[in-house]
Amino acid sequence: MRRTDQALQESRTFGVRPLPLLRPLGWLARGARDLAACPGPSLTQGLLLALAGAALIALVHQRFWLLAGAFSAFLLVAPVLATGFYALSRALERGEPHPGWTTVRQAWRPRGRLVRFGLLLALAGSGWVLTSAALITTLAPLPIRSPQDFLQHIVLDESGLLLFEAWLGLGALLAAPVFASSVVAIPLLLDREISVLGAVYTSWRVVLEHPAPVALWALLLLSLTLIGMATAMLGLVVILPLLGHASWHAYRDMVRSL
Repeated sequence: MRRTDQALQESRTFGVRPLPLLRPLGWLARGARDLAACPGPSLTQGLLLALAGAALIALVHQRFWLLAGAFSAFLLVAPVLATGFYALSRALERGEPHPGWTTVRQAWRPRGRLVRFGLLLALAGSGWVLTSAALITTLAPLPIRSPQDFLQHIVLDESGLLLFEAWLGLGALLAAPVFASSVVAIPLLLDREISVLGAVYTSWRVVLEHPAPVALWALLLLSLTLIGMATAMLGLVVILPLLGHASWHAYRDMVRSL
């Protein structure tokens, strides 16, 4: 109880700024500006993440039931993977000269709070992968080995099992609280001295006070990420840095010190 009270008190040291509905579009514009200012380290990180996605496809291309859950889990752990982008945007905001790989390396130095939160997100992602795989392999009428199988036997299934609806529902049930807990938590942990629980409480306050703009932001994150994946992962080289930089500006717009 004492730890919870302390975290609540920490969270109350930060205010939540008013947000117009379309503010997320401005975050994307500022993210594009930061990407243009630091193209080398930003695009290289995007390339590394895209290659990781391509490697995942190569490993499980005959097990699409596993791949579907794995890419969904990627969206859950993405806030941690974007740490380097946050650091670059923060350096640009502060007017630091020539932010680059040194800035990124310093951001990725082991930090207890970031590591703990990252492990929690990884655990949530792994749990969804296992749940998704169990649901599809147990209830699917035929083996699911390709996107075509998933589309035909899960999405367009007419047997009345409603397997796709159940899959989406379970995914949303897990993703919604994880997103609400992390939408500003990782950049806040990078930027300020605050506990993991205090950062999570702050993130929830942002979501509860501004559900419509945050919902639009979640839709933009999901849509652009899916577009990047649909381009044989090539689009992610640009889209992931764009979203990472924009997420820093989302945090800076939504959270203020009191």
